[in-house]
Amino acid sequence: MSVTRSFTVAIDGPAASGKGTISKAVAAHFGFAHLDTGLLYRAVAAKVLAGKEPAQAARDLVPHDLEDDALRTSLVAQEASKVAVIPEVRAALLDFQRSFAARAGGAVLDGRDIGTVICPDAQVKLFVTASAEVRARRRFAELSGKGVQITLDEVLADVQARDARDMGRADAPLRAAVDAVTIDTTEMAIADAVAAAVAMIDAKRENLI
Repeated sequence: MSVTRSFTVAIDGPAASGKGTISKAVAAHFGFAHLDTGLLYRAVAAKVLAGKEPAQAARDLVPHDLEDDALRTSLVAQEASKVAVIPEVRAALLDFQRSFAARAGGAVLDGRDIGTVICPDAQVKLFVTASAEVRARRRFAELSGKGVQITLDEVLADVQARDARDMGRADAPLRAAVDAVTIDTTEMAIADAVAAAVAMIDAKRENLI
């Protein structure tokens, strides 16, 4: 079934849970547009680290800002978690995300509050998670592969600190939507997780025919 109207897949979860990989694979499988909403906050964080005020940085954001390779650094990631707790920043980015989700042809958005705040009416909501230890090992392998000098214990501490901020913030805390389906990738191969997500989306699309 081709999608000529909006069809939104909301995928939430903590850092290094696999939600980004699953989201990209799902978008490619169905030909949907994909938005890693975490990049919005990373782009704001990069501007803040360069000296800009957070809310103004969010208001000034343009799509080109999301293409900077520097957004993937650990420093920017930690700062992104900090600016994400600022209500004015979240409000400034809300319309950008909702507009993306409403596009014809289908859209996949991944982040931490997509199913709960950004797209509460999404046709499919997934919550991708894994243990903190497994997520830390994944992130450690990623960083080590890029030549970053860091220990596994330091990465685990960063993961746990970020989880605490994301889950404990007053505005749009990280949590699964009540109607989201949870995919735990702690002991699941990524191919199996993608297959599970694709099956859920296929079932939903069939019901809409």
